[in-house]
Amino acid sequence: MEPQIALIEHFSTLKDPRTAWLVRHQLIDIITIAICAGICGADYWTDIEEFGKVNEDWFQTFLKLPNGIPSHDTFGDVFAALSPDEFENCFRSWTISICEFFKGDIIPIDGKVLRRSHDTSDSKSAIQIVSAWSCANRLVLGQVKVDEKSNEITAVPELLQSLALEGCIVTLDALHCQKKTAKTIIEQGADYVITLKANQGKLYDAVDEFFKDTLVNEPENEVVDFYMTDEHSHGRQETRRYWVTEQLDWLEQKEQWEGLQSVGLVERERIIGEEKSYETHIYISSLEGDAEDFALAVRSHWEVENSLHWVLDIAFREDESRIRKKHGAENMSILRKIALNLLRQEKTLKRGIKAKRLKAGWDRRYLLKVLNSLGNATESLGKE
Repeated sequence: MEPQIALIEHFSTLKDPRTAWLVRHQLIDIITIAICAGICGADYWTDIEEFGKVNEDWFQTFLKLPNGIPSHDTFGDVFAALSPDEFENCFRSWTISICEFFKGDIIPIDGKVLRRSHDTSDSKSAIQIVSAWSCANRLVLGQVKVDEKSNEITAVPELLQSLALEGCIVTLDALHCQKKTAKTIIEQGADYVITLKANQGKLYDAVDEFFKDTLVNEPENEVVDFYMTDEHSHGRQETRRYWVTEQLDWLEQKEQWEGLQSVGLVERERIIGEEKSYETHIYISSLEGDAEDFALAVRSHWEVENSLHWVLDIAFREDESRIRKKHGAENMSILRKIALNLLRQEKTLKRGIKAKRLKAGWDRRYLLKVLNSLGNATESLGKE
């Protein structure tokens, strides 16, 4: 019986950008090899070609490969020409099919620059990708490229509208403290916790003044809920204090923000040796005024940085990648996230993503386990 890879079924609708009579390699074969190679540590088109050649006999058991393994130039040209919007739609369709959506799942959204994707000879600046991360599933839900003539502010509502967010909590940094963004989140049936800074001057000043006055003059004010955490690790003590209130009668701007129910303050105190530092941050939220829930959302926002962006740089060497031809950088970003989602869900090896990639490249049985980690493929993917 022919082996099946359920993941690949979600990419079978992709439109081939090549001229039909020049095609020597099937598009689905190219994508399948690229995904498998990406799991196993291939970060460049030359790596993908070499991986394909080394494993050609195995790929022949479930791919057609009418003219063998494509060259690295073919991989590069195809992904440079492939529509990133269509590729992203297929990625998102697959992700939705494997996610378990939880009420209260926290979805941090943040942007990252692909630093070496710029091309000075073509006056092309480095591209920026905005990604959504599911804390409950530990998966990338989707991404959107920031238009060169725009910024993250316009990209985030586009990404939000493409995701199934009902019952979730979206967290965003201060750049995205925008009325349109808050409205989009509420329209999607979700809640938000957004950092507030001076980009919303009058609102920031009003909330800042409220907490300063309340914490100095009415520290036991019953309308303000309080929560605290105290952590000690490697010679560092970090105390976080959270205050939140849903009593907003004093806030003139309340009706301007869709769904606004509470505002919060976070104070972080760090002690390292003899040095002590403080920092405070203010937030607006559509959640009720529960300080412990507020604290969880605020802390979870850093997962998009620690579990996604940092891993892409360390385990996938994303910031070193010089892939830049046409849509190549954006499509390679999607390939990395497909590989990351699969590797994250493989639970038997208690190692980091970099170690998992190495093992998948060394051990085909483990590669098969990664490809089957989400329970989508019910049959063997190939012969040992």
